[in-house]
Amino acid sequence: MGVRHAVVAGGGIGGLTAAVALSRRGWRVTVCERAGAVTGGGAGIVLAPNALRALDSIGFGAEVWAGGAPPGQIGIRTPDGRWLSRADGGAMTSRYGLSARAVHRGRLIDTLAAALPAGSIRLGVSVDGVTDAGDAVVVRTSAGDLRADALLAADGLRSSLRRQLFPRHRGLRHSGEAGWRAVLPGSGLPTPQAVETWGRGERFGVVPLADGRIYVYATAVTAPGVRPTDHHAELTRRFGAWHDPIPALLDRLSRQGPDPVGVLHHDFHELASPLPRFHAGRVALLGDAAHAMTPNLGQGGCQAIEDAVVVAHLLAPPADVPAALAAYTEARHRRTTRISRRSRRMGELARLSHPLAASLRDLAVRAVPRRLTLRALDTVLAWQPPPGAAAPAAVPAATPATPATIRTDVKERP
Repeated sequence: MGVRHAVVAGGGIGGLTAAVALSRRGWRVTVCERAGAVTGGGAGIVLAPNALRALDSIGFGAEVWAGGAPPGQIGIRTPDGRWLSRADGGAMTSRYGLSARAVHRGRLIDTLAAALPAGSIRLGVSVDGVTDAGDAVVVRTSAGDLRADALLAADGLRSSLRRQLFPRHRGLRHSGEAGWRAVLPGSGLPTPQAVETWGRGERFGVVPLADGRIYVYATAVTAPGVRPTDHHAELTRRFGAWHDPIPALLDRLSRQGPDPVGVLHHDFHELASPLPRFHAGRVALLGDAAHAMTPNLGQGGCQAIEDAVVVAHLLAPPADVPAALAAYTEARHRRTTRISRRSRRMGELARLSHPLAASLRDLAVRAVPRRLTLRALDTVLAWQPPPGAAAPAAVPAATPATPATIRTDVKERP
């Protein structure tokens, strides 16, 4: 049998992780990314211990993200600064063997892309559909058809491949919230703590990144499609009187103009119901395409990384592709469904807006002992990659992909 070929639809975190994992198991991979560049946007990501173990299994140990652990206290506060729940980074390390690492999404994307063989990534190429030919799949792209042994659909929240595979599924639903995200310079500010502050129907998060910058995010209960005309004014109205360092961070946003470049605003969506499965024949969905969830547990990207490592492990030659992808659904469906539901419940609790309901929520959160706060996350953070998931040591290091080596020689359809 010759070298197997996998097409990966989507050059985000899940797609690139899957491509690296497959490449290191001897597959030839082609990543089709509709955008003109692979980028993490203006946002950070917290790599929880479960995601760090998955990345370590494909050659990206914790040392790659050194310096990215949130310092000092981490937890939940009220707008006046009182702590509702907190722990230190050492408690997480003691319990899980690792502490979370906070990095810019762009750094994660760049690290993964650079680990792929030259020519693996094709920019400006969308995947428009797929036909299962039994012994292969024919992937229809904007630059022509590709024949492959497997297609991994990591094409995101609004996955067109998900709609093709499951046309009767209800698709996405609005979660009732929208959010802002930005990465700000940290120079001149005391090193902030990693904290999420809960108000009434509003939240504000602060996460120090490995490179000294600060990732901030905010959420608010809103109707779908509502977009402020002035982000800074809206954020200041909602959060300007909250505890330090939130006012100083908002001031840094104001220096970029009334509608600052680099502030991302989006509605929160999730799948209205779980998909019946994550595969069909030689096609598998992963990440948001498979189980789009709210960001309340910070597990969307982490679960995509887990998906990628598991599917690559199961596809290791000489595995039968359809059988391996059926095993992937078996391995991932229940876990991601439970985490998605848990994230939804967390969001429902956090966005309570009635004064009495919010006060009772705060009392309940404050009453939970610290040791139980981490223990409650065991089923999420204590996950381990499947035995043997580590890529074979004999696989040579990949040649970094650069724009000059990205292939565009896909045969055009007639």
